Amino acid sequence: MIYPVNLEKGNCIGVTATSAGFDGETDYRRLDNAISHFKRLGYYVITTPNVKTCHKGRSGHGKTRAEELMELYKDPKVRVIFAASGGDFLVEMLPYIDFNLILDNPKWIQGFSDTTGLNFTITTNLDIATIYSYNFSTFGMAKWHKSLSNNILILEGNDILQESFDLYQDGYYKRITGLEEFVLEREVQWKNILPSGSNDNKEIHIKGRLLGGCLDCLLNLVGTRFDKTKEFVEKYREDGILWFLESYDLNSAALIRGLWQLKEAGWFKNAVGFIFGRPAMYDNIFDISYEEAISSVLGELGLPIIMEADIGHKHPQFTMINGAIATVKAYNNKGNIIFERR
Repeated sequence: MIYPVNLEKGNCIGVTATSAGFDGETDYRRLDNAISHFKRLGYYVITTPNVKTCHKGRSGHGKTRAEELMELYKDPKVRVIFAASGGDFLVEMLPYIDFNLILDNPKWIQGFSDTTGLNFTITTNLDIATIYSYNFSTFGMAKWHKSLSNNILILEGNDILQESFDLYQDGYYKRITGLEEFVLEREVQWKNILPSGSNDNKEIHIKGRLLGGCLDCLLNLVGTRFDKTKEFVEKYREDGILWFLESYDLNSAALIRGLWQLKEAGWFKNAVGFIFGRPAMYDNIFDISYEEAISSVLGELGLPIIMEADIGHKHPQFTMINGAIATVKAYNNKGNIIFERR
C-alpha cells in the first residue's frame, strides 16, 4: 500500500470540485473562511476554476473536472487535494482521469459521499491510500469541531486514536451565513451485532485492512472497468478486509438489494467485519429497520457488524483511511478506531 507524503506546515492544499461546485455568496463565504482557517494553521490553499461554478449539479463537464484534478496532481507544490463538496455526478469524470499520472504523483485526496467514486477507485486500482472524511466546505464553519482538527492531525501523519463523539447532528439545516457549525442534538449510540445475531452489546474488536465509502456510490462502480475490488480483496486476503459503509438515501429495499449485489459480486470475500455509519435519509418501507436490512443480507456471513458509527453524512465523522490497517473497538454504545500505515 502506498501512503502519500504527510502534510507539513507551509505546504499547499489544492481544492477542486469533482462533482458539484459552490454557487452563491453563502457558499463563497464558507469557502473563504475555510481558506482562512488553513492559513492560520500555516497552510495555503489554491482552488481550481470549477470550484465557484455549478450548473445542474455539476461544476463542469466530466472531462473538464478530470483535467482540473490532474493539474493539481501535476503541481509539485500541492501536497493534499480536497473535493470542494459532494454531489451526484462524479462518475462522469472517471473515464478522463489519467491514473498513471496519479500513480506517479501519489497525494492525499480527501472527500466523502459522491467523492467515494474517486477515492475508492484510486485505492482499489492503484494501491494508494485515500481519505474518506469531510469535503472542503465543512472546514468553513466558524469554529471547528474536534473531528476536523483530528482530520488535520491524521493528514499530518499522526495515527491518533479517534473516539466516538457524544452527540451528532440528525438533520439538515439551511445555511444563512455560511459559517454554521454542527447542530449537535442526538446522543451517539453505536450498536453491535454479534455473529450469533444477538445484540447484547458485548465488545466487538475487529482488525483488518479498511475499505469502503458511500454505498449509494459504490453500487455505481460494480462491474465497470473501474471495478478492481475483487482483485484488491484477494491481494490483501491475509489482512482481512474491514468494510466501512454508509448510505445517503437508500431505503430498506434498496439497501437490501445493494448489499446483496456487492456480496454476489464477490466484494465481501475475505471480509473480517463491517462498520456502518448513520444513514442520512433511511426509509423503512415494508417496516424493515436498518438493522434488519443489514442483517438479512450479511448475517449469514457470520461476521461482527457495528452500526450507527461516526461515519458519513450525519456529522461529526471520523477520518477513515482507505487502504490502511484499522483496529476498531465497540462497547457500551461507544467505540474507537486507530490506523496503522502498512
